[in-house]
Amino acid sequence: MNKNPTFLLSVQNLSRLFGGFAALSGVSFDLEPGEILGLVGPNGAGKTTVFNLITGYLKPSQGRIFFLGREITHLKTHETARLGLVRTFQLNKIFSTLTVEENIRIGCHQSEKGGFLHFLIGSPKKEQEEIEEKTERIISQIGLENVRRKLAEDLPYGDQKLLGIGISLGADPKLLLLDEPFAGMNPVETKRCVAILHRIQECGTTLILVDHDMRAIMGTCKRILVLHFGKKIAEGKPEEIRKNPEVIASYLGSIHAA
Repeated sequence: MNKNPTFLLSVQNLSRLFGGFAALSGVSFDLEPGEILGLVGPNGAGKTTVFNLITGYLKPSQGRIFFLGREITHLKTHETARLGLVRTFQLNKIFSTLTVEENIRIGCHQSEKGGFLHFLIGSPKKEQEEIEEKTERIISQIGLENVRRKLAEDLPYGDQKLLGIGISLGADPKLLLLDEPFAGMNPVETKRCVAILHRIQECGTTLILVDHDMRAIMGTCKRILVLHFGKKIAEGKPEEIRKNPEVIASYLGSIHAA
């Protein structure tokens, strides 16, 4: 059992080798329920490797991972998802020829016993009603009420990104790992996405964000963890990270100067 069962997630001395290359070396951190944690660093720092290890896409060379007080180090992806640990990807995974409503409904069927098959052949009446209520709630949560009947491929890019997040919410995540949620968004879309992520948090979902938009990360996260060459070089509040000399030298650079 986890020595700190009050943490939602506990990552302990996590390492991953690819041949002789250390993609991740001895990374540890804890996450409390209701937090929004930012995970940042240069390209190749190990951020996506952390996501892949936590969610079971990769197995660690060393270290342990606990979720809700249970060790999940060697669980498979579908097993971690069933526990409420869900991730998104850099490339948005939406069903482009289906409407917003249909996309969200598919996401909701992920947490249903019959899964995607029930989306195709139909669920029992009670489950259908529950799915519809949940679909309505998520559409409202991600702010796409006015485009609910539009095809996903016809949405602006920012709305497509929000739709991808909405599909993930259909799986009832306790912890949602978002891989570059702000990538490709203009400033108006980014500001809107930040507000929606706070709304998701307020509804009870804990978040970890990986992104290169440091202004958005610092405006969203109360705590930030910085990786460089697979190692944790800093962890703290946004104002602490902004002033950290090692972080400035390795990553922030002109962002700090601005």
